[in-house]
Amino acid sequence: MGAPPGYRPSAWVHLLHQLPRADFQLRPVPSGFAPQEQEYQQALLLVAALAGLGLGLSLIFIAVYLIRFCCCRPPEAPGTKSPPPGGGCVTWSCIAALLVGCAGIGIGFYGNSETSDGVSQLSSALLHANHTLSAIDHLVLEMVERLGEAVRTELTTLEEVLTQRTELVAATRGARRQVEAMAQQLQGLAFWRDVPLSPLQVAEDVSFVEEYRMTVMSLLVLILSWGSMGLEAATAVGLSDFCSSPDTYVLNLTQEETGLGSDILSYYFLCNQAVSNPFQQRLTLSQRALANIHSQLQGLEREAVPQFPSAQKPLLSLEETMNVTEGNFHQLVALLHCRGLHKDYGAALRGLCEDALEGLLFLLLFSLLSAGALATALCSLPRAWALFPPSDDYDDTDDDDPFNPQQESKRFVQWQSSI
Repeated sequence: MGAPPGYRPSAWVHLLHQLPRADFQLRPVPSGFAPQEQEYQQALLLVAALAGLGLGLSLIFIAVYLIRFCCCRPPEAPGTKSPPPGGGCVTWSCIAALLVGCAGIGIGFYGNSETSDGVSQLSSALLHANHTLSAIDHLVLEMVERLGEAVRTELTTLEEVLTQRTELVAATRGARRQVEAMAQQLQGLAFWRDVPLSPLQVAEDVSFVEEYRMTVMSLLVLILSWGSMGLEAATAVGLSDFCSSPDTYVLNLTQEETGLGSDILSYYFLCNQAVSNPFQQRLTLSQRALANIHSQLQGLEREAVPQFPSAQKPLLSLEETMNVTEGNFHQLVALLHCRGLHKDYGAALRGLCEDALEGLLFLLLFSLLSAGALATALCSLPRAWALFPPSDDYDDTDDDDPFNPQQESKRFVQWQSSI
């Protein structure tokens, strides 16, 4: 297969693609990208469920710790007041949670930036491909309209002017047939005109998903870091399977969505010497027709203009039309070559399989660090609360004040109890 320019599966793709996969019955599942198959869907859900397992274990650990802290403390002797132990541990735990949280935030920002860059590159490639396909359709339509107008006006006028010379009329009709044949050949080059799939719409959908991805991911991180980690892990694994060998899946999916022939899609997706240009015959016939039209027009100009001066104006107009058509034809030949669209395909793969995948992995690490920082903070809270003095604990120097109302009240209660 002809690899897109500049694209090779990265080390992250190879690493994630080699991870074992299993369905809900723990049966092995091939790592080939097949999102339409139920076993592969179950394998990705199982990857996401691993984060749920981590969440459950962390909650169990926190619950056991809190129960042990609250219910298994040794009883204190009556009347003793000792400061709660663990002040230094609480301090260092809070510092560790803060450092881990800060590191996670930094990694999360970097991962989000990389993912956004990858998606932006994918959207840019799709927009460029849409521009190329639209330019092809526009050039074909313009040339066909120009040729049709030439048949209806200049060539019809020439036939009327040259009626007295049978051989010149025959040459004019020959040019008419060549123009009509070229127009018919050119109509088949606008291969994307009636295709329901639009790269522009795909780019807009990708931009829409990227716009709300940040909101959805942030909400998941805010509610539950483990949930976000599971989603990111499943996405990263699935994306690595796609990126390990994307050509076959993309070719089959595009053929299914567009209805185009496999020869056209293979030419643009693979773009190598083994696949010939499916439009080469039409281009060759159009090139020959264009050369024949120029030759016949030059012959008509030499033979007809000296005898029929009125034929000069339609001939000059027709030559101008053919010159513009020839320029558009050469531009169309360049656009129909596989290099341009194949380059856009490679740029889209690089954005999705390099930057976006790397960003997802950093977001995965960010979610893991966030969950760890949250668990550390939750375990530190009870000891931190114990370090705060109760609200009715005042300075003991109040007992030495003989005019303190509270002290007088205590003495009165003691005097009553001794009577």
